[in-house]
Order: sequence, then C-alpha cells, then structure tokens
Amino acid sequence: MTPLNETISDSDFKNLTIITQVGCGLSMFFLAIVLFMHFLSRRIKATNATKILINLVCALFLLNLTFLVNNYVANLNNSVGCKIMAALMHYFMLATFTWFAAQAFHLCLSLYTGGKIAIHRYILKIAITSWILPSVIGIVLLCIGKYGEQVISYQNTGNAADRVMMCWITDNSVHLIINIGYYALVFLFTFTTFIIMMSWLCCLRNVKGAKAKGEQSSINILSVMGLCFMLGITWGFAFFAYGVFQVPALYLFTILNSFQGFFLFVYYYKTSRMLPPASDEKSSSVSNITDKTSLSSFTNPYSNWLS
Repeated sequence: MTPLNETISDSDFKNLTIITQVGCGLSMFFLAIVLFMHFLSRRIKATNATKILINLVCALFLLNLTFLVNNYVANLNNSVGCKIMAALMHYFMLATFTWFAAQAFHLCLSLYTGGKIAIHRYILKIAITSWILPSVIGIVLLCIGKYGEQVISYQNTGNAADRVMMCWITDNSVHLIINIGYYALVFLFTFTTFIIMMSWLCCLRNVKGAKAKGEQSSINILSVMGLCFMLGITWGFAFFAYGVFQVPALYLFTILNSFQGFFLFVYYYKTSRMLPPASDEKSSSVSNITDKTSLSSFTNPYSNWLS
C-alpha cells in the first residue's frame, strides 16, 4: 500500500517482515478454522451476513497465501511466473477490499429495510460483483504489462543479498491510482458505515437502559473492534505512512492487518458464545432487536443480527 520507491531502515524492514510472516501464517490458520466450522455446520441455513463473511474470509485467506509465497516465486527468476503471481496477489487484495465494501453495503441495506432484503438472488449478485470486478482490473493490468519483478531495498545497505525480490506492480502511477485510489473509495464508504453503525448502537443502548457497566463496556469494545476488522478500517493506516508518522503507521498497519484473520476469528468465536441457542432466537431482523433486553443478542453481526 506504500509507494514503490519508499525505503525504511534495515532493522525496521526486518522487524516488519517477521511480524508479517508470523501474522499472515496465524491468520491463515484461524481463517481455515472459520471455513472448516462453516462447512461443518452447513446443515444449518446460513444467513446472508454469514455468506458475505465467508466470502471475505476466503478472499483474505487467499491474499495471505499468495503474499507468503510471493517471495519464493520471485526468487525463481521466472518472469512469466512472477507476473502471474503478482496478478493473483493483486486480484485477491482488490477482492478483499471489495468484500469490505460488500459488508458495509449489506449493513446499510439491512438497516434501511429493517433486515428484510427482498432483492432477488441478492447474495449471487453481490458475489458476482465482488469477485468479477477485481478480476477485470487484474486482467487489464496483466495484458498491458504492469506486473513484474520488483526489488525492495533498505536504507543504508548496498549489498544485493540484503534486497528482497517481490512480484508486484512495477508502475508507481498505476499503484497509486488503482490500489490507493480504489481503497480510498472503499474506505470512505466503510468508514461512513462504521460511524452510522456506532451511532445506531449507542442510541439503541441508551433506549434499553443500563446493565452491568463492566459487561456493557466489554461488549461495546468487542463490537467496535469487530466492525473495524470486518469493514477493513485498519487498512486506513496506510494513509498516514508518510513523513514522521511513516514508521509508527507501518507498524500499526502491519500488526493489525497481518493478524486480521486471527482477530476476525477471535471476534467471531467470542460473540458466537454470547448468543442464545438458535431455537430460542426467533428473529433475525434489525427491527426486532429493540425488543431484546440485552446487547448480547446483536453483538455478532454474522449470526442472528442482520440476516
């Protein structure tokens, strides 16, 4: 997400590389668990929100996978293989961004319709848009030769052995327009949705009255963190990776987004345990949430909150 010619110190680069490799590895493991749990319980009819979540999990899993094997492919010195590798990783990154937007769209539409979405083949239309649109961008860039081998160098090093090879976009202008521009549009939409959802949660909490303060605080923090990771808000730290904020922003960006899959798993697992059994939960629409007596009935948007 940073400009192609940006450099940082040798120590920071190595630290961020270690954090990224560990975080992406753990994220892949826990995302695989989420997928396993989902397909294991396919006998239970999944809500629309769950289906969107699973698509996001798939995109994020494949993004982590292609990122981790990228350096290995780059070191093979195969130009065709490197271009294909770069195109695949770029595609899954754009697909992940698009599914962030799909999450936000579903939340907004569910609030507007009271959870009763009457669009014919709703999920199919979202899936086609979210998977096909990034592929069109990737195919166009691949055809015009914008993918290839990139050398990442550090500050204060001159040895070729200290450089890292990567299969990625080779044109900085294309990188800024496609990656930064595309995510900027997604970020504006998802961040606006995040503000709307937080305002709605606060209003709903005030209407319900107070419960135990400790329980309420923990649930609210979990809701905020869950929405941040599911809407991809944490990717916005890339906008601050300039000047004196460059290194702190890169560390925050790397830690939060490398471990994003792990955080999503923790949020999903924790909030799922707060929900009552499916047989006791008769409603899944937003309009019925106000009839509940506890915030725990809607803290997980992917179970019975927004169908």
